[in-house]
Amino acid sequence: MSLPSYTQNQLALRNGQDMKEIWVAYKGVIYDVTESKLWRNGKHYEHWAGQDLSQELEQDAPHMDEVFLKFEAVGTLVFKKRPPQ
Repeated sequence: MSLPSYTQNQLALRNGQDMKEIWVAYKGVIYDVTESKLWRNGKHYEHWAGQDLSQELEQDAPHMDEVFLKFEAVGTLVFKKRPPQ
């Protein structure tokens, strides 16, 4: 099953403020974190929903990629330019 693609602008609307969904992207995959108590109002510590967190998490997250296994993947992130490596 392939996931639908979303742009960065579409992801940005799922920030916990503009729409009821709270989504974040990591390594090109968008995850729905709406039901997580840790993402209330679209904020998790210093991280904000509605954006690609790949670089932020690689630099200073206390957890590994496995944290995303708890959440449903709802799409893939389409970049206008190549994502930073």
